[in-house]
Amino acid sequence: MSDKLEAYIAELDTSEPIKALFRRYGLSYTYLAMASVMLAMLATLLTGTIINVAIPQIMGSYGVGQDKAQWLSTAYLAAATVGMLTTSWVIQAWGMRIAVASTMTVFMFGSLLGGLSPNLEVMIIARIIQGATSGMITPLTMLIIFQLYPAGKQGVAMGISSIGAILAPALGPTVGGLLVDIFNWRYVYYLGVPFSFLCIPMALLFLPDRAGPKIKQAFDWPGMVSLSTAVTLLLIAFSNGEKQGWSSNIIIGYFVGAIASGALFIYWQVHSKSPLLNLKLFSYLRFSIFAITAFVFGAGLFGSTYLIPLFLQLVQGMSPTETGLSMMPAGIVMGVAIPFCGRMADKYNPGSLISWGAVLFFLSFYLMIDADANTGFWMFAWWMCIGRLGISLAMPPMNMGAIRSVPMEYISQASGALNFVRQLGGAFGVNLLSVALARRTEFHLDAIYSTQRSDNVATLEMLHALQQRLVVTGLPEIERSVIAMQHLASSLYMQASVSAFRDSFLIASLVFLLTLIPAWFMRKNHNTKH
Repeated sequence: MSDKLEAYIAELDTSEPIKALFRRYGLSYTYLAMASVMLAMLATLLTGTIINVAIPQIMGSYGVGQDKAQWLSTAYLAAATVGMLTTSWVIQAWGMRIAVASTMTVFMFGSLLGGLSPNLEVMIIARIIQGATSGMITPLTMLIIFQLYPAGKQGVAMGISSIGAILAPALGPTVGGLLVDIFNWRYVYYLGVPFSFLCIPMALLFLPDRAGPKIKQAFDWPGMVSLSTAVTLLLIAFSNGEKQGWSSNIIIGYFVGAIASGALFIYWQVHSKSPLLNLKLFSYLRFSIFAITAFVFGAGLFGSTYLIPLFLQLVQGMSPTETGLSMMPAGIVMGVAIPFCGRMADKYNPGSLISWGAVLFFLSFYLMIDADANTGFWMFAWWMCIGRLGISLAMPPMNMGAIRSVPMEYISQASGALNFVRQLGGAFGVNLLSVALARRTEFHLDAIYSTQRSDNVATLEMLHALQQRLVVTGLPEIERSVIAMQHLASSLYMQASVSAFRDSFLIASLVFLLTLIPAWFMRKNHNTKH
């Protein structure tokens, strides 16, 4: 066993602390270390989607529209985007063991704050805390896989580890729906607490200390502040542009501030001795191509996990539990498919796999254009399964291809950068799709209202029929008329909402066709590293 263990260690390109842990725990250490990181990843990623089924209830509790409630998802994703870039520095400064244990402690505090929050503003702050800690944890999985497994087995390990990343978005709506229906929406936050209690001792036992002396470079606070400012201002501008006018002074000010902050961030990253984001990574052509694709897939994945629960509850009238259950078959498909797709990532051209994944995701959204209040449970579940199969095909080769596109010394930074780009796509995907949904609802509502004139025979007949049905209630005629008008307004709003969701699904489907362009370059250049 000792000879076999030493032979395995000799195959690895890894740090001395990990070699020492292998000698302490044996070959089973791969499972112990992976379980520790995956538990942290499952806990943090679960909070990313679990909130989506509770948004209608939160909207009702605080009396806000979905244009404000969407910040519960957008703030999380934006914070996670920035948080991902801190992973490399934190690991070098503290080591993986202290980094994970400390991050999960802060995550637990954010979870408690969200459950106890008295208003939407405090809840958004809690989501920022959860998102930032989630962003720090997510890149660790790819980083540790390359240190625990030799070349040739990394694709399989990536596929298996992706089950955690996939199960979190898949199980999130289901678990969230059950918690909302059995208890209330606040319990979707509390779920992160027991996961944290389990993860912290495992991290302290099984994850490696810092390799080598503590780095002397200070944390890149200017980069962190400028990037956070740029992303926040840009998201606010997109959220409010249609409502306040794209040419209004305040929206132009937001865009100017975002551009200035973004330019400052890029300038600082180029000249900083310890940049938050190593822009040299993007000098590798293949890495840049994978990053562009990751951005689009992130927008589609997170955008769909935001739109679909809203559609199922607001249009189809499902309860949170029913909404979660309707999304579970798609999650199961991903959980089963992605290990096989990870094996395929070791054997086949990543451009081909990503292309097929993009086509399937496009088809999934395109089929949803026909969805309405009468769409069957299994029909909609089948459409979601097609999309999740596309994600299963695309994600492992995307991750593996990007990491293999850079030299070994850049792997830690490349992992954080790739996840940063994908999460940034997710933040903009949720933000822009929610804005599109709100604006298209207003558009269709205006169009429908314009037809409701006094000479519209169909409308008058419907109002008369409704009033006649209310005669048995004994209400005065004036009250029957008011109730009939309210019912008409509700029906018209539902029609507009269905049309708006269809438009949003169409927009998402067309965006995925764009990924075929970078995927084509991957196929043409798959033998070229740079």
